[in-house]
Amino acid sequence: MFVRGYCMDLTDEHSSSLLLIPKFLKKRDIVMINSASLTKTPNRLIDEKSPYLLQHAYNPVDWYPWRDEAFLKAKREDKPIFLSVGYSACHWCHVMERESFEDEEVAGILNKYFVCVKVDREERPDIDAVYMNAAQIISGGGGWPLSVFMDTDKRPIYAGTYFPKNGGFGGRGPGFTEILETLARLWRNSRQRLFDSGIAVIEEMNKLNTPDIRRANANIDIDYEKIITKGCNQFKKIFDKEYGGFGNAPKFPSPHNLIFLIRYYYCKKDSEALEIAEKTLKSMYNGGIYDHIGFGFCRYSTDRTWLVPHFEKMLYDNALLALAYCEAYQCTKDLFYARAAEEIFEYIIRDMTSDINKGEGGFYNAEDADSEGIEGKFYIFAKEEAIKILGEKDGEKFCARYDITEEGNFEGENILNLIKSSAFDYGEYDGEKSGEFFEGCRKKLFKYREKRVRPFKDDKITASWNGLMICALAYGGRVLNNKKYIDSARNAADFVLEKMTDRDGELFTRYRDGEAKFSGVSDDYAFMIWGLIELYQSTFDKIYLLAAYNLNKILIENFWENGALYLSGRKSEKLISRTREIYDGAVPSANSVSISNFIKLSRFFGEHRLEEMAVEIIRFFSENLGSAPYGHSFALCGLMHLEYLSREIIITGELGDKYFIDYLSEINSVYNPFATIAHAGKDLAADIEFYGGYYNNYNTKNKSEVYICENSVCKPPVSSIGGLRESLGLDYKN
Repeated sequence: MFVRGYCMDLTDEHSSSLLLIPKFLKKRDIVMINSASLTKTPNRLIDEKSPYLLQHAYNPVDWYPWRDEAFLKAKREDKPIFLSVGYSACHWCHVMERESFEDEEVAGILNKYFVCVKVDREERPDIDAVYMNAAQIISGGGGWPLSVFMDTDKRPIYAGTYFPKNGGFGGRGPGFTEILETLARLWRNSRQRLFDSGIAVIEEMNKLNTPDIRRANANIDIDYEKIITKGCNQFKKIFDKEYGGFGNAPKFPSPHNLIFLIRYYYCKKDSEALEIAEKTLKSMYNGGIYDHIGFGFCRYSTDRTWLVPHFEKMLYDNALLALAYCEAYQCTKDLFYARAAEEIFEYIIRDMTSDINKGEGGFYNAEDADSEGIEGKFYIFAKEEAIKILGEKDGEKFCARYDITEEGNFEGENILNLIKSSAFDYGEYDGEKSGEFFEGCRKKLFKYREKRVRPFKDDKITASWNGLMICALAYGGRVLNNKKYIDSARNAADFVLEKMTDRDGELFTRYRDGEAKFSGVSDDYAFMIWGLIELYQSTFDKIYLLAAYNLNKILIENFWENGALYLSGRKSEKLISRTREIYDGAVPSANSVSISNFIKLSRFFGEHRLEEMAVEIIRFFSENLGSAPYGHSFALCGLMHLEYLSREIIITGELGDKYFIDYLSEINSVYNPFATIAHAGKDLAADIEFYGGYYNNYNTKNKSEVYICENSVCKPPVSSIGGLRESLGLDYKN
């Protein structure tokens, strides 16, 4: 089965001829246009904001963006539609561009027989999801580039992914030119056959996307414990005991799987679950998938040992990985995990944050794998080069530790890694702490590397992935006691709420160059709500809790139907089908995240209906969860929140009060993944009646207290650190 988000690879950066580029088009927008393929007149993509679409603006293919103009032309000229979906950091998207879309012969066939439409999947995840489902039905697989042929009513008649120009992989199967000519001939001579195929695909899509709606409301008995335990056991069976991770190559981080295992350990004290998570987190950090010079994780590893990555860096991976490392640190108190999270945050704040001085502060989407047309060139080192920078003695010491050799471990050069070392196995070096020595060397190499040609950066800002990074930074800020991270999360949240919402408070999917566009999908809402909840618990600024509640209200009004959330809303453009899923692929699904969001908002606002809706999602997807729970790991986190120990913690008093600070420090120092933490201050009590009683008690007693409820049973308030620890119970300590 196709795994959403797993067919990711990265793109090439080509040379460009600035003489042919209009003045209004920024150089960063065209750095990947191949000068050999430039036409003198750009196509319609030149007016778009998407870096991916702009990369195709000078193709000889007569591209249209997704809009009515293209579809009216298809009807008027009686031509089928070729839809190509990709993203700027997709290697195979750009391979297909070089081979076919920059090729005059292929462009001639496309322009003669088809109307050609380009879509950036990160701008239009709704279009991507619908036609990816179609591709899975038609071909049994999917990924990017997504290549779909449609009739004039946008029904899919044939689909695949990457097609080489002449012949399939290894000479097997038809090439792209042969496919084009065959479909053009069928369109002329056997059109009804194609129509029938499209109708059949849509019927199958609607079956997949509309499970029996009675499941959501039926009084069915779901064994949460059985599903949760089965999911953990499935991970145990596929765990790679030698190198960490799951299965064989390629290996993906899938941090939500590790978050599930850490939380499972918290609930069940299953040491094997924690060992699996720890082994994987340490193996990934030690591998070449991690950038040991500039920090941050690449998308995935092409080998079992985590050595050779595809070098692209995605915002969502680094957000979820930072969250996983923070949870591992809070659970184990192992400083290794704290350092790993801090390094990821350093990379994001340094390289992936838009300029707060220009009224932004959001996070960019991705960095490419290639620079100067060579994959990984920005990141790899020859040993001779490292020695020259560090000097003979220091260089040899550094090279020995980071596996930098004369012969190299990647195409004659070296990917820095610690696979044969230990992250903290420093020892001594000439009486100096080796940790300081290696950090000094790293900084020298980083300074040198900054002079290289950087990989292309996709500087779109998307609401969904920003929500994930806001979540990670806000949580990390309070766990690691670092206000800088919380401030960064706050800046991004303020930016999204101000610049990426309309007058009704509804989200746009993306922002770039002053333009917010495209109606938000349920991922945008669910991930932003998650981030805002974490940000509230790190700041106790009611603005973020109320914003989370309001976005959740819009989410339910626009996306909820018969027990689950659709990806696209009722107000969104009507496509041939609407999708909804709970599968957790590269990122958790909106339904999985919303289970946890609904539970937490229910506890914050005292609205039990929200918790009931979380249960309805579980019922709606009960067959999915029961048959393959390990494919729905973040949904299982929601099940654990309902099944095992959960807490609502309310603190009274002034934010700057010594006792308040001490209570909060104690609470934040321990791992408690299924808790909500609220401050019953005057401002929150004014907006949410639920907190009025707590605030009045504070006014009467004039001292800070902590109120704790466990599984809907409330304990007496406590007003001392000792009483807080006792009230929380021994299982709260680690």
